[in-house]
Amino acid sequence: MENEVGHEIADALGILLRRTTRTQLHRQLTEGMGEGVDEQTYPVLSALARTGPRSAADLAPEVGIDRSGVTRRASRLEAAGLIRREADPADRRAHLLVLTEEGRSVVAELRTRLAAHIMGSLSGWPPGEAAKFAHQLRRFTAEGPFA
Repeated sequence: MENEVGHEIADALGILLRRTTRTQLHRQLTEGMGEGVDEQTYPVLSALARTGPRSAADLAPEVGIDRSGVTRRASRLEAAGLIRREADPADRRAHLLVLTEEGRSVVAELRTRLAAHIMGSLSGWPPGEAAKFAHQLRRFTAEGPFA
């Protein structure tokens, strides 16, 4: 088969990128994290941690939902004290979503949980193979079609 490795990688990425796969993972990671933190709000918290303050409109493509969906999730996170809204200095009509100190703490815990989940999945791999995989995946995302 032509491009066999490419097809194999595409199939694996398809599984990882499925909405159901992400939702299930987010549900596991957010279990017991408290008010406002669940599989629906996880992408907003995670994206804000990666990108820094953003408007709901700018954050929408990053999380794959529309602006109104981001706004609804942001309202839940704001009520829980995990984000706040600040006036956008570039556009006084808009507001930026900003992680609070508590929000940054929650994101740190979620990242710790995610890393532990990943390491648990790799626990049966031979020594050194997980590190090699991490290096190659980083290279693929830095140099490949996602760069």
